[in-house]
Amino acid sequence: MEHLVAYGISDRDSRHEPCQTDGPHPASGRRASGRSLIHWPGAIHRAGFLHFHDAIFHGVSPMFRPLPLFIGMRYTRAKRRKSFISFISMTSMIGLALGVLAMIVVLSVMNGFQREMSSRILGMVPHAVIAGAKPVDDWKPLAEAALKNPEVTAAVPFTDMEGMLSYKGSMQPIQISGVDPALEHEVSIVTQHITRGSLAGLKPGEFGVVLGDLTARRFRLTIGDKLTLIVPEVSSAPGGITPRLQRLTVVGIFKVGAELDGSMGLINIADAAQMQRWQPDQVQGVRLALKDLYKAPQVSTAIASGLGEGYHADDWTHTQGSLFSAMKMEKTMIGLLLLMIVAVAAFNIIATLIMVVNDKGADIAILRTIGATPRQIMAIFMVQGTVIGIVGTLIGGVLGIIAALNVSSLVGWIERVSGQHIFSSDVYFISNLPSELQGGDVLLICSAGFILSFLATVYPAWRAAQIEPAHALRYE
Repeated sequence: MEHLVAYGISDRDSRHEPCQTDGPHPASGRRASGRSLIHWPGAIHRAGFLHFHDAIFHGVSPMFRPLPLFIGMRYTRAKRRKSFISFISMTSMIGLALGVLAMIVVLSVMNGFQREMSSRILGMVPHAVIAGAKPVDDWKPLAEAALKNPEVTAAVPFTDMEGMLSYKGSMQPIQISGVDPALEHEVSIVTQHITRGSLAGLKPGEFGVVLGDLTARRFRLTIGDKLTLIVPEVSSAPGGITPRLQRLTVVGIFKVGAELDGSMGLINIADAAQMQRWQPDQVQGVRLALKDLYKAPQVSTAIASGLGEGYHADDWTHTQGSLFSAMKMEKTMIGLLLLMIVAVAAFNIIATLIMVVNDKGADIAILRTIGATPRQIMAIFMVQGTVIGIVGTLIGGVLGIIAALNVSSLVGWIERVSGQHIFSSDVYFISNLPSELQGGDVLLICSAGFILSFLATVYPAWRAAQIEPAHALRYE
């Protein structure tokens, strides 16, 4: 009844004179209020309840807010005597906020990882390649044909081969790329990530090699050290394939912070041709850099088709696509798991509303008595639950955005306080935690919080609408 008083409607009528039907002493408090509404129609009329009914339930007067909205907002703040319900409401709101915050931060970090891996790996491997079925005698006409496509920004020669590195009894597989040191910067970021030596040290005939940082540390190599490259060679021997050994000198070490640091090496393209027993100017094909790397399959296929049957195309989606598909799947699965946190917080809203409904049974009965429909009763409690959901989601969203934008600083502070390194470059290829906040992720997460909170209100609100006034007031 306190909500009716808030609207300017008193539960007592000073002009009403007790009659026989009223009994000798009208009751006080909630019980008296309920009985007065049921048994005193004259008092209701004189106190203005009929006008109250029309104004609130039918929207005649613009002076009042809709009753479901008004009472629903009031119910979000329980009375002090019901502080436990208020506590449950607060924990529901906090749980929802923490769930939204966690989703935003974790997905932003995963976006950051994907961005770092994309920029480093796809900066090292070609976006697309056009290779010949046999060694290409002159790569320049091939490059000119590729550059006619407006999506292609650069085309440089290459010769790839696979082999094994051997050093002091230790061996590891390696992908060797023969490159032109003067042109490689047009399609690769390797020149920006050389920590020791230089790409210019790859001079023809000297068989120098530039290795990744992981390979160098695994073998404990430094500039000037020599190691052996073993590559397969087709021969007329009974076995068909014989190993070919070539001594290489380390002239540079690069570190891009990805798995390529331990699986890739660069040599001069003329040395690669000599190891393949080709002519010095022969190459395998050209590597392409594109404006939009996601168009690589279409662009490379179109170029190869225009060159004829002697050429075939390949692109990064074949060589690295599985890695990025796995990263995308990982982000989806982690997002679904974190969504369960938000769902649990939404279930707390259900518990909160059920307790509120049980506590407000008499109020519901009184509202039904003066004309509130079951739909309006439902709306009252749906408003309350939705307000909890909206506030919790907004708080979590704001805090999540702030945390995602400053996650590297937060991790750095934790490392300084704890004295422990959370992210080792040996394991994660990075020394700090990357983060990339995407508006689409934030919108999706907040929408999920709103929707789950709204759905959580349906059952408790439906239960409230089913309360019969006579049954509820019987025990008041």
